[in-house]
Amino acid sequence: MMTEIQTEGEFEYIESGEGELVILLHGLMGALSNFKETIQSLNENGYKVVIPLLPVYTLPLLRTSAKGIARFFEKFVEHKGYSDMTLLGNSLGGHVGLIYTRENPDKVKRLVLTGSSGLYENSMGDTFPRREDYDFIKRKTEEVFYDPSIATKELVDEIFETVNSRDRVLRVIALAKSAIRHNMSKDLPKFTLPTCLIWGKQDVVTPPEVAEEFHSLIPNSELFWIDKCGHAAMMERPTDFNKTLITWLKKTPIS
Repeated sequence: MMTEIQTEGEFEYIESGEGELVILLHGLMGALSNFKETIQSLNENGYKVVIPLLPVYTLPLLRTSAKGIARFFEKFVEHKGYSDMTLLGNSLGGHVGLIYTRENPDKVKRLVLTGSSGLYENSMGDTFPRREDYDFIKRKTEEVFYDPSIATKELVDEIFETVNSRDRVLRVIALAKSAIRHNMSKDLPKFTLPTCLIWGKQDVVTPPEVAEEFHSLIPNSELFWIDKCGHAAMMERPTDFNKTLITWLKKTPIS
């Protein structure tokens, strides 16, 4: 279930369903379609879902950073007047959610991180000089998943097109480097909100030890593993991911 993208000024987003608000934040190389089955599951269980299109390729280069994306998201939330939110972020989207929550703790009631940056990650950044090598991009895309068949030709083509745009690749590298530089280990012990960590056991981008460190640093966190799964659990193992997510949301009501 995917609804049409709505546009309001500089903001583009998907909005679906009714109920408690869950905002989904996509990653650096992610797309709104990555959350297709999660949107449907949340809607069926009585949650309103919003997915803003984050300007990973369109911010001015000097403002292209994890903090810059978080500031854009803050403007979006203010524009929409949202509060009492649950934020769910994958990869860079998790990092953006963490930065936003640190700056706006009164607006966020629950946090869900899956394959989040913010502590440590492996990235493709230093290998982009080989961006014209399709087979190389295909192999690097497959490494994101435990099951390489998830990296369909359509997905590989999309990433290949992205990394062969000079403007886009400069922003990808800038964002990847800023995510690595912006380590949040000193901030995380101050997070008091309920936090759900859903991690692929075979994630090679943000490996299992990253999930363990998040769990040890965030006081009110729970960690759930999905086996035979890489960096994008909501794409690779959507049934397991959505079951874990909905169960946690229902047992962790907004106070």
